[in-house]
Amino acid sequence: MFLCRITLVINFCLALCNHGLMVLRRTTLITGGCLAALAGIGLSRKLSVYPNLLWLIFIPLLMLFCRKNIASLITVIIVGLGLGLWRGGMQMQKLHQLQTYTAREVTIQATATNDSVYGERSQIEFTANDVTLLNPATKPLAGSFKISGFGENMIYRGDRVQVSGKLFPTRGANQARIAYAQLNRVGSSNSSINSFTRRFTAGMESALPEPNASFGLGLLIGQRNNLSSDLTNQLIMVGLVHIVAVSGYNLTIIVRVIGRLKLGSKYQRLIASLVLMITFTLVTGFSASIVRAVIVSGLSLWAWYYGRQIRPILLIAFVAALTGFINPFYVWGDLGWYLSFLAFFGVLIIAPIIASKLFRREPKMLSMVVLETLSAEIMTLPLIMLSFGQLSLIGLLANGLVVPFIPLAMLLSAVAAGAGVFIPSVAGWLAWPANILLTYILDVVKVLSEVPGIFVHRSINLFSMLSLYASILLIVIIAYRHRTPKTAIITDVNQVQEAL
Repeated sequence: MFLCRITLVINFCLALCNHGLMVLRRTTLITGGCLAALAGIGLSRKLSVYPNLLWLIFIPLLMLFCRKNIASLITVIIVGLGLGLWRGGMQMQKLHQLQTYTAREVTIQATATNDSVYGERSQIEFTANDVTLLNPATKPLAGSFKISGFGENMIYRGDRVQVSGKLFPTRGANQARIAYAQLNRVGSSNSSINSFTRRFTAGMESALPEPNASFGLGLLIGQRNNLSSDLTNQLIMVGLVHIVAVSGYNLTIIVRVIGRLKLGSKYQRLIASLVLMITFTLVTGFSASIVRAVIVSGLSLWAWYYGRQIRPILLIAFVAALTGFINPFYVWGDLGWYLSFLAFFGVLIIAPIIASKLFRREPKMLSMVVLETLSAEIMTLPLIMLSFGQLSLIGLLANGLVVPFIPLAMLLSAVAAGAGVFIPSVAGWLAWPANILLTYILDVVKVLSEVPGIFVHRSINLFSMLSLYASILLIVIIAYRHRTPKTAIITDVNQVQEAL
């Protein structure tokens, strides 16, 4: 009976298509395929698919793609779902291999992805990837590992480390953890990028006093290792911890600076932007937020250079599917990945709709910052309350007082760090503007964090979170149907960069 109903629905849709009553846009087809691929990756945690059989199904279905109708939509959804299941299934096989070593003593070699910090009981902690199991077998292992242990005073990003200890699978951004391990550095990174990053960090620390130096590094390259726990808690309480997390906002500043330079041609600005984006990514590392931001920045620059149009929902779906396809672990449990795309949706879709309802003309930068911050908080708040059970009631005010000054703070901090590296004798004089502005920002954070009752501990369950997102989506759909053309399509690179 169920199969008969499905057959009747499909036949009805095909009949509508044949009569020309339903014609879909190409962007709708691509968006549907991308969302289906994400769904397939998620389902692959519970459902196994054999690739050979899958490709036999794809071949005849692809023949229907030439017509932009419901049949084509069904085709791309099935193809996207199949591709997601296939890609996730490949990664699940590697994950199952990892789980066979649960609670066993292992010896691995891995490459550190960040500089180590001191954690519990004087252990040094860092994350690592490119993992090779040495004992009890020899094979590569998939995923990112969180390592903590003894035996080395410091591990730097790019170092090759031998780790011995008990392995335990984890959930989230890291797939496994080894604690109280014996660490032995077997190779040091010879990367000029890593060397420059360390020199840059030393230059910042010599030019600025603490905590301004650590805060400036957080603004520029997302390095939060040296931030005190008190300052980190204050940033969380006022809803500003995102400014010291490496993200697309840093890339926004880079692209805008290049855009305002009087270079010889549009092509030169494109090349300069791409070079700086690649350099920034190498310096900061390939975190989920940076991978997403680089892809979005590259696509927006391409559209700007060739005069193309980008629909926000297509951009979101395509980048989410691409990053999920590259690393299914993002979809399976990386909270930062989800928060990133939720904020992306709020800034790129909700904020322009609100602006079109409140303003007849394009709003000022400060007004748009407030709207974007509010929109991002609306989209991320349900997931934050589910995951952490916390809510900042003063985040909007804090962002309005601080975020407009972040671009200038980044520029002045870069000047201070450069002076500390190349001309340390006068670094103090050249760093005083950065010192003043960073002090202002930290004072705002401190004062607002001391306001009583601004940080509420309240959690919600999964059903409540899904209900909130369903309500938000319904309101957006209703508002989107009455949108102005400017909120439907993105044609300017700076408008896309706002979402990063």
